[in-house]
Amino acid sequence: MATIMKSKITDAELQVLKILWDKGPSTVKDVHNKLEKKRPTGYTTTLKIMQIMAQKALLSVDKSQRQHIYHSNIAKGKVQRKRLNQLIESTFGGSASSLMMQLLNREETTQEELNAIKAYIDKLDQDDTTA
Repeated sequence: MATIMKSKITDAELQVLKILWDKGPSTVKDVHNKLEKKRPTGYTTTLKIMQIMAQKALLSVDKSQRQHIYHSNIAKGKVQRKRLNQLIESTFGGSASSLMMQLLNREETTQEELNAIKAYIDKLDQDDTTA
């Protein structure tokens, strides 16, 4: 599975993965119906995307039934970390602190979220001093 993340995951592929992470193993029809709710997409387009994803080893396919069942081969957290790292590199010059400053300066950040972030940072500081 180490080769799974070597190729870039496209936005369309990410949408398919999100559906499979939420819904679990699914047919092309199931995935297509979910995608259709967000924007018009042809069934054959969905099928082709999922076939390409299987070739890239992002998905595995159970062909033992009449309708093939597709499974995600990659964990949600792994994809999120990779995409976040790409964003940090491309947009913030590799600086996680610059990203955090932008996040914290958002008007939508609530006091509750800020308190949770402070608590998490405090916990990290404590872990560093006890190590």
